[in-house]
Amino acid sequence: MKGVLLVNLGSPESPTPKDVKPYLDEFLMDKYVIDVPYLLRALLVRGIILRKRPEESAHAYAKIWWDQGSPLVVLSERMHKKVQPLVDIPVSLAMRYGSMTIEKGLQELHDKGVTEVLLFPLYPQYAMASTLTILVKAEEIRKKKFPNMKFTDVPAFYNKPDYIKNLADSIKKHLTGFDYDQLVFSYHGIPERHVRKTDKTKSHKKFVTDVMCCEVGTPEAEFCYRTHCYETTRLIVEQLGIPKEKYCVTFQSRLAGDKWLEPYTDIEINNMPAKGIKRIAVVTPAFVTDCLETLEEIAMRAKEDFQENGGEDFLAIPCLNDDDEWCITVSNWIKDWASVK
Repeated sequence: MKGVLLVNLGSPESPTPKDVKPYLDEFLMDKYVIDVPYLLRALLVRGIILRKRPEESAHAYAKIWWDQGSPLVVLSERMHKKVQPLVDIPVSLAMRYGSMTIEKGLQELHDKGVTEVLLFPLYPQYAMASTLTILVKAEEIRKKKFPNMKFTDVPAFYNKPDYIKNLADSIKKHLTGFDYDQLVFSYHGIPERHVRKTDKTKSHKKFVTDVMCCEVGTPEAEFCYRTHCYETTRLIVEQLGIPKEKYCVTFQSRLAGDKWLEPYTDIEINNMPAKGIKRIAVVTPAFVTDCLETLEEIAMRAKEDFQENGGEDFLAIPCLNDDDEWCITVSNWIKDWASVK
């Protein structure tokens, strides 16, 4: 029997330092997130970051927390509940970090008699700190707990026409009546070395602002997060007919100490009012589900900073979340896979 495991990032159990600390420990100690030797990673995470970050992050989580729980978890569950009735095979939901583990999701499918699993990382663009870590963790669990299971994984869907249409339609809907000066495509940042590490051809080119570093369709572009981001943007603006001067690509959520993908969202947005850009909309296509990075970092903090620097109107465009058309797209992809003998 075939089944599907949808996998998203995860969340602490509550917006308190007590629950945020173990969540951050699991997340930041992942060798695909902070990719340095274990002892250095432990020193950095447990000796430095976790001394202050849990309290700061808990405060940020508290600002976005819903009565039902973590927005990311609640919205993922809503999506799951919409997708399941649209397909004829079992669909489970898991998180890479936190209590909704991949092992629990696989166990749920196993208990229903599933032997072939479609692993579905809910990330449009491929990155080692998101897609790869899910696939590696799932394989580790399969070998230990479910050796008879067979896995197929959903490739990065950053350029799939139906996903692009869903995202373009959502952006168009939310921009209705909003006369913007600039549409900012803010993607989650990663260290530049992550892009080079995932390039199996080892032929990666230089990073030039507003230019794709790889040609789409080439071997080096297959796992290039940066190229995926720029191609997603290109397809969206092409579909919506947005001129070059009306949009930009930026990268958010960087950590100090490394060279991360540029330009940086916060710096770009804060400099816009001085350039006469007073009304902006921000979309976050690296996420299909609203979370801390979209609800607090962009919709709250970036908006406040933008207005403090002289900006006037700021629109944060929601992620696809449990949008009906997006759920239909996901179900269609599942049905296509399930129909193959």
